[in-house]
Amino acid sequence: MDPYRQVVLAARPKGLPRAGDFRLETGPLPELLEGQVLVATKFLSLDPYMRGRMNDAESYAPPVNVGGVMEGEVVAEVVCSRHPSFSRGELVRGRIGWRTHAAVAPRDLQSVETGLNPPETSLGVLGMPGFAAYAGLQAIGQPKPGETVVVSSAAGAVGSMVGQLARLAGARAVGVAGGAAKCAYVRHEFGFDAVVDHKARGLSKALAAACPDGVDVYFENVGGPIWNAVLPLLNRYARIPVCGLIAYYNGDAPAEPNSVAETMLATLRRSLLIRGFINTEFAPQLYRAFLAEMTPLVHSGRIRYREHVVDGLEAAPQAFIGMLQGHNFGKTLVRIS
Repeated sequence: MDPYRQVVLAARPKGLPRAGDFRLETGPLPELLEGQVLVATKFLSLDPYMRGRMNDAESYAPPVNVGGVMEGEVVAEVVCSRHPSFSRGELVRGRIGWRTHAAVAPRDLQSVETGLNPPETSLGVLGMPGFAAYAGLQAIGQPKPGETVVVSSAAGAVGSMVGQLARLAGARAVGVAGGAAKCAYVRHEFGFDAVVDHKARGLSKALAAACPDGVDVYFENVGGPIWNAVLPLLNRYARIPVCGLIAYYNGDAPAEPNSVAETMLATLRRSLLIRGFINTEFAPQLYRAFLAEMTPLVHSGRIRYREHVVDGLEAAPQAFIGMLQGHNFGKTLVRIS
């Protein structure tokens, strides 16, 4: 069996994390107690929310302690079980963090379906990112046929799903992505109606041209200059699911002058619905419907996805730093042999 390795938080970052903020540790395999399951990680999911867990600040979840294992969800294989609910060789999903092995209680694991789609899709298009897109649109955005839905980070795991779901609902999907290659992929592979490059000059004018009838739903993943470009285009009664604000996670995006005041005035004058959400709050009502609807659509290719895969746990810190800078293309996964 491969030796045990884990990545811990070595120091709290200031701004964009650096390699020195992480530490790779090795040691003996975790001891398996009665009633536990020993699992070996196959895929580790890297997600923007992890940046917030590196800060010692109030949030919807406690921070990672300095010296603690980095937070993260994995797909893993059961290598030894001392519980009747799981057998050796089964694939499971759980939040065991950035490590190669873990001895965990069965309540912390979920079986992974291996029938229609690859198991790693349970971390992406059929996992937390896909469900965040589905829940945010279903519960908050509620796009209607003929409306315009704009989504930032449209080449990412959440944004790409938002646009495709908007199209399935009969709405017009407009994406904002970074760089010509990503924009072309979003337009031609994910089937968006229009895409705007936020790295090119004239973002506000380009977005206005792509949305001649205004914006009815804006699915927020980024914030910053993209939000400022969208705000003047919002129609009356526009709905704004706020899933992420990656532009602010590293504290390196200066606030625009009067942007908060302008937002609040627009909210009042246009009766806007702005609703921040964490995907898990909608899980009891929507998660089963999400899997039932999306699993066959992913299998048939009607819902498309892209993955950005790096190999080896030691590659996780640099891949995470790159993801925060937009270097990834699609859902970021670490494959662990």
